[in-house]
Amino acid sequence: MPTVSQNALFGMGNPLLDISAVVDKDFLDKYGLKPNDQILAEEKHKALFDEIVQKSKVEYHAGGSTQNSVKIAQWMIQEPHKVATFFGCIGTDHFGEILKQKAAEACVDAHYYEQSQEPTGTCAACITGDNRSLVANLAAANCYNKEKHLDVDRNWSLVEKARVYYIAGFFLTVSPESILKVAKHASDNNKIFGLNLSAPFISQFFKEPLMKVMPYVDIIFGNETEAATFAKEQGFETEDIAEIARRVQSLPKVNKNRQRIVVFTQGREDTVATVGDKVKMFPVLDIDQNHIVDTNGAGDAFVGGFLSELVQEKPLEECIRAGHYAANVIIRRVGCTFPEKPDFQPDLVQMAAGSGFDPQESLQLRGWRSLVAAVPTASHQTGHYQPSAAA
Repeated sequence: MPTVSQNALFGMGNPLLDISAVVDKDFLDKYGLKPNDQILAEEKHKALFDEIVQKSKVEYHAGGSTQNSVKIAQWMIQEPHKVATFFGCIGTDHFGEILKQKAAEACVDAHYYEQSQEPTGTCAACITGDNRSLVANLAAANCYNKEKHLDVDRNWSLVEKARVYYIAGFFLTVSPESILKVAKHASDNNKIFGLNLSAPFISQFFKEPLMKVMPYVDIIFGNETEAATFAKEQGFETEDIAEIARRVQSLPKVNKNRQRIVVFTQGREDTVATVGDKVKMFPVLDIDQNHIVDTNGAGDAFVGGFLSELVQEKPLEECIRAGHYAANVIIRRVGCTFPEKPDFQPDLVQMAAGSGFDPQESLQLRGWRSLVAAVPTASHQTGHYQPSAAA
């Protein structure tokens, strides 16, 4: 297996400064928040950010869904540094400097589009027990400009270097044309493009841009709530997660060289994934509920763990196993944070036993690995880009 190269994994999304705090039900009710949800801040939520800082003990973390996932993937990989590339928009302010510093510390090759019209985006993570309600004020993240950043040759050369791409559905609210350009590049070059449903409101209110990019999606991620909402909006007329996965897999697809993979997490319940023409259940790692500190970032961590193995050409069951491991680590800590090094130990035999596989079925998964291996490498690229000192 070839060594994973720098910039092999590309992510693009909304970079935010996470503000995490434990709150009570009265706080949620005051701002009309559900215990476990993700929403974009409206005018009525603007006071929330000041109040949570003034009245609660808060912690700050570099965040945003896609940035979290590529950060986790880089942490799982460790060496070389800068396997993960990240694009997004920030403000020319103090919080923007913090985000650049945090990305560098995480060894992610972040190349931000910086502008002065809007401040760096923030996300309040309102934690109650095992649940978290995310309220995102995109601000600068909402200002990403395709022509001024993605289309610039030195930046697009980094896109071309990648072999695996991942974008959270949240970015559909910002720059669907940027997502479509990256997705088409991946499809045209037989590379792997992953997308996350991200939140129920994406399927409800951004249905058109979501379905424009869907034909280019090789791997679709989501949780059970997002899957159910997507199914309802698409008229699937079923609430069965396994059946929804089958229906999503069979949606039209441009690149016929690989079958779409659908992965739906269900919290502490089994993860559902399509394996060839079948749907399989993958048990998550057990955890004492008393050890759960914060579920904020668990879904991002799952994707990050998954991507860390995918970009190294590992079989599907190992990608899911790594996703479960990363999520299990994250929920024991505040925010999307992690220890210095992972101690993930792949065990395909145990994974197969735990998933009810038989040897014949595992061959289908190894077929997925061969498709990953068939992705062209970036060794032919001649463009050179000198990263900025901030990245």
